Amino acid sequence: MLYNSPQINQFSHLELRAQQIVEGFMSGLHKSPFHGYSAEFAEHKMYHPGSATRFIDWKLYARTEKLYTKKFEEETNMRCHLVLDQSSSMYYPEVSDLMGTEINKIGFSVLASAAIMQLLKRQRDAVGLSVYDELQIVQTPAKSSERHHQFILGKLEEIARHPSTLKKTDTAKQLSGLAQQLPRRSMVVVFSDLLMNSEQREQVFAAMRHLKYRNHAVVLMHTFDGVTEREFNFGSAPRKFKDLETGSDLQVFPAQVKEAYKAKIEAYFQGIKLTCAQHKIQYVEADIQKGFEAIFTAFLVARQKFA
Repeated sequence: MLYNSPQINQFSHLELRAQQIVEGFMSGLHKSPFHGYSAEFAEHKMYHPGSATRFIDWKLYARTEKLYTKKFEEETNMRCHLVLDQSSSMYYPEVSDLMGTEINKIGFSVLASAAIMQLLKRQRDAVGLSVYDELQIVQTPAKSSERHHQFILGKLEEIARHPSTLKKTDTAKQLSGLAQQLPRRSMVVVFSDLLMNSEQREQVFAAMRHLKYRNHAVVLMHTFDGVTEREFNFGSAPRKFKDLETGSDLQVFPAQVKEAYKAKIEAYFQGIKLTCAQHKIQYVEADIQKGFEAIFTAFLVARQKFA
């Protein structure tokens, strides 16, 4: 399918790439998951020759013998808020740029977010964006206008570039603040690798519970590189591993620690899944090596439940 093909890399513009990914995914569905957006009647206006005839109110014409069209006011079906972790670990693995054939975790999250925006756009749904490391980098309210979409796309393209300094993260603080700031019930979609200690993860889940308490739906897109971060496939030659958030490094023979590492990482994944299940947070394994199908499928299921 096109959404999981190197062909998408010929498009250097983020919006075009997102459109191609979505079209590739949609072409594989037997039945569209979309329904028509809702619209509320606002007023009548005089019909002018050459205007579309499908909105002519024929019942009113029968009474008045004058042609009027119905003007509708579009209603927003849903509000979705995209949340992106911009810590330095999200820029792993290192690639030359977002437009290459390889992709890192932040690039994957940016493309997935832009594609989700395309899905929202089809439904006239409103979308907002939060980007953070230790501080809040971007915070926009949820809107459905084309101008707003272009603004968010511009911000997404900016964060895909590798930062010049090391950045840690404070996911819990940002999610707690978002819970207070969102004015209406929303779907909150979080892209993060959750590379933090157990105490910090507990604080993150406490913040997600806060969002749930305020009646928001939460979808966690757990972003990782399955080949190296989960399977630890680094070969047998000695490697120097560098902490992308502190700058410290460690010399390791991968084959000597692989089994112990995989046992630890599987326990880590299972712990996150269990916590999400306990608190009814939708959990998605966003493996950057496996394309976007799991992302879109989970999002559409969540949207249907939310609606």
